[in-house]
Amino acid sequence: MKNRPKNKFLRFLLFLLLAVALVIITFFTWYHFDTQISKPAVDESIVKNLRRETTGPDQYQIGNSWLKKNTYGLWEMYLEGPAFERGVVSGKLTKELIYKQEKSFIDQIKEMIPSESYLNFLKYFIRFFNRDIDEYILNEYQEEIYGISFSASDDFDFIGSKYERMLNYHAAHDVGHALQDLMLVGCTSFAANMGYTDSSMIIGRNFDFYINDAFAEDKIICFVKPDEGHEFAYITWASMIGVVSGMNNKGLTVTINAGKSDVPFRAATPISLLAREILQYATNIEEAIEIAKKRKTFVAESLLIGSASDNQAVIIEKSPSKLGVYSVDNEYLVCSNHFQSNAFADDKNNNDQISTSASLYRQNRTIEMLSKEDTLSYLEAAAILRNRWGLNEQPIGIGNEKAMAQMISHHSVIFQPLKRNIWISTAPYQLGKYLNYNLSDFFSADYMNPSATMYDTASTIPDDPFLYSVEFKNYLQYKSELVKLKEATQNKILLEDNYIDYFIALNPGYFESYVLAADYYQSIGNTEKALQLYSKSLNKEFEKTSQRQKVEEKIQAIENKP
Repeated sequence: MKNRPKNKFLRFLLFLLLAVALVIITFFTWYHFDTQISKPAVDESIVKNLRRETTGPDQYQIGNSWLKKNTYGLWEMYLEGPAFERGVVSGKLTKELIYKQEKSFIDQIKEMIPSESYLNFLKYFIRFFNRDIDEYILNEYQEEIYGISFSASDDFDFIGSKYERMLNYHAAHDVGHALQDLMLVGCTSFAANMGYTDSSMIIGRNFDFYINDAFAEDKIICFVKPDEGHEFAYITWASMIGVVSGMNNKGLTVTINAGKSDVPFRAATPISLLAREILQYATNIEEAIEIAKKRKTFVAESLLIGSASDNQAVIIEKSPSKLGVYSVDNEYLVCSNHFQSNAFADDKNNNDQISTSASLYRQNRTIEMLSKEDTLSYLEAAAILRNRWGLNEQPIGIGNEKAMAQMISHHSVIFQPLKRNIWISTAPYQLGKYLNYNLSDFFSADYMNPSATMYDTASTIPDDPFLYSVEFKNYLQYKSELVKLKEATQNKILLEDNYIDYFIALNPGYFESYVLAADYYQSIGNTEKALQLYSKSLNKEFEKTSQRQKVEEKIQAIENKP
């Protein structure tokens, strides 16, 4: 009789364990099936039938499609045909580049998140977050991405299947800027000479998307002749079919700039694929707006649309809940990282973005530069995109987010929509030569002969002289020394007596130089030096109000310390 309570407890415990096990099994079964993404129904036999030929150094061809690296290190690619075949061909042509891009992307994530357990959690979270993403992507683009996935590496299968990875990477910008406020850091675009009768309308943009140096090494200008829609060209990287900067053969341009978003709860249409659809299927501004209205997105984004047929440009401002269109009556239009249309006049996220970020300052600086020119030439557009100064030409440090040129651009591009001209920057950032491609010439020429020079050598924009300056050399050294200083601060390592003076002198106009130096002194207990440098930093141009507030709090903490 005495064993009955004990037996009851054991039976209860066993029942509880079985119930918990059943719940866990049910959850993982549900998770497994709920997060499965169906593959497109296509004829996969062409994957084996299409073979890549090496036609020269860094030059490959499959049928009429090809990939080659030009003299300046820029990859040029031509693709044609139906979606799945385009994807398969693109994947095979860029297989080595896909591996390099994926590795650099994953390496950077591991550097940001060194914890393996958190990385595992993040992997499952993103898989769950994006579980329905295929429902928001056109079948055509699913097929193209699926085609590319056959060339993805086995080395990264621990993250997910090849198709899931390629699909999810198209939403990486959206997830990143929504969850971590990355916002591509601070892209800026502008249109000038609008409405002029001399076909001189011009659009410029810096795509300030930085993962690491390796990621930016292999950018591609890709020319596409799809079996449906318009011929177009866009600046991209291996495996990316979404558009961040591009122009079609009708003279319609699309560039995207991130805005301030709420944290989303599930995926929708990646903004780059919306931009791709507009580029491929819109002829004018009205058609671009109609396409944008049809698609549900999960982040806030601006799309600057330039149109040859309208001889104008507008900004489509789109969030998960509303859409606005911003236009101006004068000859220039500027887009940074906040919304300007009436639709977002009372939007809290947007108003916070205006008051606390670098966006409004950078917009005003761009307007200041544009207002000095009556008619903007492509050379003057490049000079604006390369400008490193603040308002009223004040020095604000190299790499400041408030400057047009922040030394992080994946690419910089200039469009002349009515003339179908594209200039794309070569490395590094926007400092190398800009090469000029003409869409009308390209798509009417013998593109099956990739050995020809594709860009117009007569209209190449020369290197920025800054590239060869002592100041730029110092900036590169500054980036290198950042690693050393942060490590010393973290581990409280004593540095040479004159090291901090040397470090600050490498980039003396930048607030961060003083803040990092002060952090170092704080870490080794020299609060007097820390206080001096924190105070000096307040005389510099901070990028965000939150950065300045943190320094003010550190000063107050030092001053209040007994």
